[in-house]
Amino acid sequence: MSKGKILVFIIILIAVSCFFLFDLGHYFTLDFFKTEQAKIDFYYIEHPNQAILFYFVIYVAVAALSLPGAALMTLVGGAIFGVTTGTLIVSFASTIGATLAFLASRFLFKDIVQNRFGEHLTAINAGIEKEGVFYLFTLRLVPAFPFFVINLVMGLTPIKTFTFYLVSQIGMLAGTIVYVNAGTQIAKIESLSGILSAKLIVSFAILGIFPLLAKKMVAVIQARKVYQTYKKPKQFDYNIVVIGVGSAGLVTSYIAAAVKAKVALVEKHRMGGDCLNTGCVPSKALLRTAKFLSHAKRAEKLGIKSVTVDFDFAQVMERVQRVIKQIEPHDSIERYSQLGVECITGDATITSPYTVEVNGQILTTRNIVIATGAKPFIPAIEGIENINYLSSDTIWDLREKPERLLVLGGGPIGCELAQAFSRLGSQVIIVQKAAQLLVREDPEVSQRVMDRFMFEGIDLRVEHKAVRFIKENNKRILVCERLGNHQGEEIHIEFDQLLIAVGRVANTQGIGLENLNIPLKPEKTIETNQYLQTIFPNIYACGDVVGPYQFTHAAAHQAWYASVNALFGKFKKFKVDYSVIPWATFTDPEVARVGLSELEAKEKGIAYEVTTYDIEELDRAIADEEAHGLIKVLTVPGKDRILGVTIVGEHAGDLIAEYVSAMRNGFGLNKILGTIHIYPTLVEANKYAAGNWKKAHAPGGLLKWVERYHQWWR
Repeated sequence: MSKGKILVFIIILIAVSCFFLFDLGHYFTLDFFKTEQAKIDFYYIEHPNQAILFYFVIYVAVAALSLPGAALMTLVGGAIFGVTTGTLIVSFASTIGATLAFLASRFLFKDIVQNRFGEHLTAINAGIEKEGVFYLFTLRLVPAFPFFVINLVMGLTPIKTFTFYLVSQIGMLAGTIVYVNAGTQIAKIESLSGILSAKLIVSFAILGIFPLLAKKMVAVIQARKVYQTYKKPKQFDYNIVVIGVGSAGLVTSYIAAAVKAKVALVEKHRMGGDCLNTGCVPSKALLRTAKFLSHAKRAEKLGIKSVTVDFDFAQVMERVQRVIKQIEPHDSIERYSQLGVECITGDATITSPYTVEVNGQILTTRNIVIATGAKPFIPAIEGIENINYLSSDTIWDLREKPERLLVLGGGPIGCELAQAFSRLGSQVIIVQKAAQLLVREDPEVSQRVMDRFMFEGIDLRVEHKAVRFIKENNKRILVCERLGNHQGEEIHIEFDQLLIAVGRVANTQGIGLENLNIPLKPEKTIETNQYLQTIFPNIYACGDVVGPYQFTHAAAHQAWYASVNALFGKFKKFKVDYSVIPWATFTDPEVARVGLSELEAKEKGIAYEVTTYDIEELDRAIADEEAHGLIKVLTVPGKDRILGVTIVGEHAGDLIAEYVSAMRNGFGLNKILGTIHIYPTLVEANKYAAGNWKKAHAPGGLLKWVERYHQWWR
């Protein structure tokens, strides 16, 4: 805490202490005022301006220092000045005092609280930034919490000072009038509890309902505003029209059909979306073959003298297509038609909040769900248009193995495919602008993947910025600029095939968003509220087209909220829960994570403890010749509550599930330690990680006494 903050804190502490030490509180009692009322009334008649100023200053001081007496002061204001003048004085004095308390709390404690509890306050901060006015207005209208508590707590949030003042001024006005009016009858009131008559209680109950009604009215007005230029059909063809048949679209339509809604599912390309056709399924099929080849190369470690593997690259890629075909019926038109979904093939364009045009036909619908997914992002690098590059969408068309494959990008997609092609015999070069691969992971986690890549012969060019592509003597060359310690040095990298894997961008073009002025976020995903609604309450969006997570399981998670809110939102809407979202990168070793990484904890200023377990010590990993990897658990200091877990190693994506369950259901490392795990399995590593945490938190002092007890007993 700075010297200035310490000084302010001391001044406030002295002022509050004096109030109690000198028993100034007896001046703020009903008995004292009723005894002195005649003198006060006479002084007001003789010196009205001085009396108002004196009262105003005292009220501001009481409110600013959060001293008891504000309720009595409000009653006194009514008794002395009457309803009109009293309301005017009290309204401004109480608001100014409240704002001073707000500013003192913000100045002294906001940074401390936000830094200490930043992670837990994320949702609260977001709520305050989005609907802080409504929250504060509600609290001001309904005295469910003492006003001084509201002043101090609001000072710790991101709400703006002027907003706090204005909302407090307006929000407290109704209550001020009620109290000031009660003060005019002060001669009949025997105690402060006397103001809580049945009539006053009913008045406050009405005040409590008002902000809820006001919010509903605002929502109705906003809805009318966005809908005013569109004619609503008298009846509808569908309850929901879903655009896009990836994970989000399939789950949305599945749920809608399951609850007997009439749903149309529109797709211009192939059922199953990216996950089935160009993403999760084909990549994992390819990785399985590549891993088998890697096992064959190290067969000697398993006691096998030698293994020879002969394969044809084209057959490997055909196997990938076979796997897609085998899974395809799960996402097929036939299956979803049997479930009750009307599947339509064609381009969908949203022409109004109630209509979607497909193949020249207009579909009328109560709700629309946009689930159009994302596509590979192609960076604007000089000369790239002259290169017949590949992406995660088109690489599956290869039937001839690239001799030299250049992978631009070191994220999950780039890393998975780079390692697969390297194991299939390609010479692979990864060009990455950052200093490490998998930039979302902690450095030591990324380093384990990088070490394996280099061991397997992958050429890593980190801190290399792609500048331009050129062709010289029928050779394809990427010109890079070195970053870091070799800033500015120019490097030429020769290659045969180029894979672009620098990220994905949402599919928002060509579906009519611009016609309805549905806004996009800076990252070009569709802007929605916490219920996945766009500016039109009946148009929802979910999956990669919304973000923030571009995972199949995250899209399916969002789809539940989109479908349920669309169909039953009139009765109850649900905010999307992103509190526990896991993911995995299926390199070898795999990397899986849920919750915070250490990098994120540091960036957000969240206090944490780190517990690690080295999988090299695990019996099953040793037996499988997979004794490598790490479990890294972040917990609340001194407690077993899990903030985040990262696992790097064999089957990390499977091992993480226990921690996901723990975080989702609120149990910690003690419960994991107390759970029986089958021996010998890889999942025992979770128990040993919990055991390491327990050892670090063993009660040392108590154990010394226990040791003495055993000595005495012997």
